[in-house]
Amino acid sequence: MSRSRRALGSVASSSGPASSWMRAAIALVMVLVLSGCDSTTPTPTPTAPAPSAAAAPTAASTAPSESAASSAAAEDADDDGSSTAVERPEWFGLEMTDVLTGEPFTIDDFEGKVVLLETMAVWCPTCQRQGDEVARLHELLGHTEDLVSVSLDVDMGEDEALLKKYAEKLGYDWRFAVAPLLVARALGNKYSAQYLNPPLSPMLIIDREGNVLGLPFGSVKDAESLQGVVEPLLEA
Repeated sequence: MSRSRRALGSVASSSGPASSWMRAAIALVMVLVLSGCDSTTPTPTPTAPAPSAAAAPTAASTAPSESAASSAAAEDADDDGSSTAVERPEWFGLEMTDVLTGEPFTIDDFEGKVVLLETMAVWCPTCQRQGDEVARLHELLGHTEDLVSVSLDVDMGEDEALLKKYAEKLGYDWRFAVAPLLVARALGNKYSAQYLNPPLSPMLIIDREGNVLGLPFGSVKDAESLQGVVEPLLEA
């Protein structure tokens, strides 16, 4: 390469008529030669930038929280059709009136007994069929005093006189009461709005220790199936 540069330099220093364009041509050739020499120098390969911490998802950001997983598990337990334990409400101490006797009572009055509590309405034909099964349940269990039935009318348009006439006409002899607004609201908010939908035959069972059990919604529960749930609680 140094020999080529000396030859080109010798030509460039010559004089004559063609010296001007010769010098220009030689200069161009030298630029090309030098460029070819420089191109042999290796070019460093660029490296990809490392991902930033903000762009990389962490396990904490992608995994569901423990509370969300617990809520999902609770919903699955409610949807499988089996009875489920529910929270004991504060309104168990709220006074209501038995429309058949006119006497006040609270759910807490029945501590130490098993309580079968259903929500209903006078206009609901499903409620009457369920009431007939509750009457049969008491017959199957020999009308034991350790089982207390309470029917709460959750239709705010129905009053005590109408509910009393309904219970007497059908021969039901357990406690019937119009649910106070606070009770109806608590049933819907604490448990489920389904408890305010009488055709779904909503029922709660309170055992001797005050634990609350919710029965499945959606169909009339016959006396025999209720007996299978209630009898072990009576024997406990």
